[in-house]
Amino acid sequence: MYTKTTNSINADVASYGHRRKKILFANIPADGHFGPLTGLAVQLKKAGHDVRWYTGPSYASRIEELGIPFYLFAKAKEVTVHNIDEVFPERKKIKNHVKKVIFDICTYFIERATEFYEDIKDINKSFDFDILVCDSAFTGMSFVKEKLNKHAVAIGILPLCESSKHLPPPIMGLTPAKTAAGKAFHAFLRFLTDKVLFKKPHALIERQYRNAGMSRHGKNLFDVQIDKATLFLQSGTPGFEYKRMHMSSHIHFIGPLLPYKNKAPQPLSFEDKLRRYEKVLLVTQGTFEGDVNKLIVPAIEAFKNSNYLVVVTTAGWHTNRLRERYKEFDHIVIEDYIPFDQVMPFADVFISNGGYGGVMLSINNKLPMVVAGIHEGKNEICARVGYFKMGINLRTEHPKPETIRKAVKEILDNPVYQKNVEHLSVEFSRYHPLSLCEKFIDQLPALQRQ
Repeated sequence: MYTKTTNSINADVASYGHRRKKILFANIPADGHFGPLTGLAVQLKKAGHDVRWYTGPSYASRIEELGIPFYLFAKAKEVTVHNIDEVFPERKKIKNHVKKVIFDICTYFIERATEFYEDIKDINKSFDFDILVCDSAFTGMSFVKEKLNKHAVAIGILPLCESSKHLPPPIMGLTPAKTAAGKAFHAFLRFLTDKVLFKKPHALIERQYRNAGMSRHGKNLFDVQIDKATLFLQSGTPGFEYKRMHMSSHIHFIGPLLPYKNKAPQPLSFEDKLRRYEKVLLVTQGTFEGDVNKLIVPAIEAFKNSNYLVVVTTAGWHTNRLRERYKEFDHIVIEDYIPFDQVMPFADVFISNGGYGGVMLSINNKLPMVVAGIHEGKNEICARVGYFKMGINLRTEHPKPETIRKAVKEILDNPVYQKNVEHLSVEFSRYHPLSLCEKFIDQLPALQRQ
């Protein structure tokens, strides 16, 4: 069974001597893929490495704020949550959820891989970098590693998705089976996803790799990303991951890797309310989801007549409309963005759609959760929240107000959730993500130039 102590982690990454390296960061254009990399980029820059970034135009200003030189997508299309239906208008006609997931996997991720590679190949002509650091879904990684002879460090920004014969396939949000029948069913599902559900994505990857003189060695779309990385540094700790008998030796847990913070805490306009109310609920749908009727509105409806303070962050989706709708309720605070690390110490329950960064931060702050997310891999995150009793997984993207109200009451009444999240936060505190990542990267040997 896989376990690794903090001491053994530190021993694994004993310094091989610091050498100034040229490092190129890259990310899929989505906040959950970008944010976790920012702190590490700044850390490596401060350590004296030549750090630069390759990304889409949407992230240019944010990278500029970090003081890091950057290269923008040239041949690669920038596909984001805001423009995906414009870039691919045929997507609007897909009503079946599974078919839409497959379409997004192919267009948002796989088809961009060779475009990313072509851009980075051009970048390499003037910036002959040593290491590519990218989020674990950045599909250009394998081409850069094999065709340009670079080290590739992938940062796991979702729960670990390496296949295991002891676990269900990673896309379905299922928890480990306890019975022989359940394990047999999961084995069937693993076959079904690899051979049927992902037949089209796998054929697309196969064609790309064959044209480049590469091979995926029969691995599925999740495993190939892990297999191709020089290092796979997984955000989180073993306590938030299912037990598995085997794990690839180049996978290492690094603790919760959170976005860079470069601003001092600012006074909150509603700070007096945080101290005035007996219970505080923090609500978010993350930055990706723009339909506020999925979770934000049901959560507000659940507690609009309560004596709880409800603090809502919209990520800029329909903030003014929501404020107008609920203007008569003084205990409901609605903001575009909220500094979670300032509010979470006051909160009693975190209601979210299960974004990985928010869940990591919630555990860091000993805050139990109610989670309601299915798409973009959130079903896997929410499944773990429920499985480890860090909170309650509602197993839907459209919870009813009464369902949310009952879940919050269960968390407030049952101390097991608070106890479990506090226990895992202690495990989190034993890890120092930025230092660990830096040591792993420092240990990478020089590669022979082509």
